[in-house]
Amino acid sequence: MNDHQALVETRQVKSAVALALGTGGARGLAHIGAIEAVEAAGYRIVAVSGSSMGALIGGIYAAGKLDVYRDWVCALQKMDVLKLVDWTLSGAGLIKGERIIGVLRELIGDVEIEELSIPFTAVATDLDREREVWLSRGSLFEAIRASIAIPTIFRPHPFHGHRLVDGGLMNPLPLTPLLQSPSDYTVAVNVNGPPEALIATRTPVKQAARNGLRSRIAAFVKRTIGSQTESEHEPGWMDTLTQSLDLMQENLSSFRLAADRPDLVIDVPRNASAVYEFYRASELIELGRERAERALAAWQPGRGLKRE
Repeated sequence: MNDHQALVETRQVKSAVALALGTGGARGLAHIGAIEAVEAAGYRIVAVSGSSMGALIGGIYAAGKLDVYRDWVCALQKMDVLKLVDWTLSGAGLIKGERIIGVLRELIGDVEIEELSIPFTAVATDLDREREVWLSRGSLFEAIRASIAIPTIFRPHPFHGHRLVDGGLMNPLPLTPLLQSPSDYTVAVNVNGPPEALIATRTPVKQAARNGLRSRIAAFVKRTIGSQTESEHEPGWMDTLTQSLDLMQENLSSFRLAADRPDLVIDVPRNASAVYEFYRASELIELGRERAERALAAWQPGRGLKRE
């Protein structure tokens, strides 16, 4: 075997990657750019696990329809986001969550997870049994619906007599399901990375438009469950809730990274967007691509954990 053949074989061996995609609301759209960057760098993704938005993106990728979803979400306008929300006055959440899942089922097509071209695991939390649940069989969108059920925002998803909610409550960056995957490297995309002072100024977004969407959501809540008066200088209930969840999940992610130690961590700052800013899809996808390209360029496989 000559040196060239040895180099080609080495590259082929190193090309298999297992991908863990973390929770983060609209920031999870950065997973799309990260996946595209990993593939563009010559790696072959052989397994995916995800929590919450990471489960949604990872499941759609495993179904081979990431480009369809990307084009659709990039076309969303601010009012389109509100039209996808099915508010409810009863139950354990403000949003039923069936409308968005119905739209995605129609757009992507539902399949059984066992039929996907690569192994996929959605992580959820079982409220009744107080434990983490791995969903790697059955309906893809049933698994996604369970994994994205942010407590108090989305209704819990009923599953075999139990209530399932957002996987990020217990495992916001699910590396453990990948430990037995047939891969050479494990890559984690963490969209709850350390905040950056300049991240908010990457692509200016009109504050009036952003406040308009926030005020519509807040107005609904005030009409239905009541709310303390919010001032322009004081964060509202949604900002406080999502900031609290982000902080909790950032700390849980740090513990998971220390315990399971992937080969590469791609960090996206947790202040890159608010949880509901899906109308900034193009910007967030590009941010994920940029951070992934930077991390991959600096990565030296086989040299231990690298974080960028």
